[in-house]
Amino acid sequence: MWGRADPVSFDYAVLGHVTVDILPDGRRRVGGTALYSAIQAARLGLRTVVATRGVAEEVEALLRPFEDELELRVDPAASTTSFETVGVGPSRRQRLGGWAGEITPGLAPEAGILHMAPVACEIAAGPWPRAEFVGLTPQGLVRRWEGPGSPVELGPATPEQEALGERCDAIVLSAEERDSCRGLVARGLHGGAVVAVTAGAEGGTLLLPDGTETAIGGPRVPEPADDLGAGDVFAAAMFVELWGGAPAERAAAFAAAAAAVRLEGRGPQAIGDRAAIEQRLRAA
Repeated sequence: MWGRADPVSFDYAVLGHVTVDILPDGRRRVGGTALYSAIQAARLGLRTVVATRGVAEEVEALLRPFEDELELRVDPAASTTSFETVGVGPSRRQRLGGWAGEITPGLAPEAGILHMAPVACEIAAGPWPRAEFVGLTPQGLVRRWEGPGSPVELGPATPEQEALGERCDAIVLSAEERDSCRGLVARGLHGGAVVAVTAGAEGGTLLLPDGTETAIGGPRVPEPADDLGAGDVFAAAMFVELWGGAPAERAAAFAAAAAAVRLEGRGPQAIGDRAAIEQRLRAA
């Protein structure tokens, strides 16, 4: 496991499974919201740690190309979460391979930003570490499956999951997840959270606690060849900007530009730094 013996202060702690994504041609690629969001935060200049669960040696190997950018904490498990993925965007379908189980609550350190980033029901009720800003990408809370090899579907959030919305400063979800997360979003807005509902090339909608709804600005990429992780990059960029004091509309447009930079390349290597994102936003 990577890490340091001396006390470390983190700007961005992301909590969720690093996954193995099995592509239609059989290739295996590292994935998961925790990975994509952490890389984006790191490339925006934040001291970043990934707190995850899986086979320690496998997770370390998957993240080895990024070890100079991130720190890593792994809760050991018998298997690493994996998904077989077919299609892109709204037509994407997934089957669950392995599942690493719930993450130990104390694994993530205190940080400026705590990003709760479940992909497979791995986040329980807590208690979770303190943070100045809490962001949530709830897709993994509402995923359901019957067992290894079965399709992954969306189901309604439980009351305990909906309650997580109350401790959030911002929530990012896709339009496909909105019905399943309706109660969670309502409780988040009631508690003062900014909510972004992304919709691919259509942009999406920004929901504010005062009841305002506005279109998300910024660039669009109509036909990306590879869109895995784009929503995760959007979330990290938006959380970082909001934490830094940016207005919600500006933070969402910056996040859309970050997603566009990612969509114009392939894989996590395509995630941009601040200069690339700002340039893409100006070009739009």
